[in-house]
Amino acid sequence: MTEIFGVLRRAVTPGRKGGRTAAAPPAPVRRQHNLFEAAAAFVAASAEDDEERMDEASGWVSPEQLSFGVSELACRALIALARERDESPQTVARELLGLTDG
Repeated sequence: MTEIFGVLRRAVTPGRKGGRTAAAPPAPVRRQHNLFEAAAAFVAASAEDDEERMDEASGWVSPEQLSFGVSELACRALIALARERDESPQTVARELLGLTDG
């Protein structure tokens, strides 16, 4: 009788010697994205009107983190563009948004 319990225990306990079930394979490691990677991917996808990539990137971080990353990206891009044009960030921002002086 104890022999039956031993056979059953080995059959249902993964990883035991002589067991019939194999240990479950390790879960695939999902790469963690930081908020700047998410923001860059989100904004690039938005510029290309790629809603699928936008949805994917927005799932990488929390909405708050994504918002911060997008804001930081906008600031850095505006500064770089203003330096390139030798204009103030405010002038460039208003021009990009189609706002008239006034």
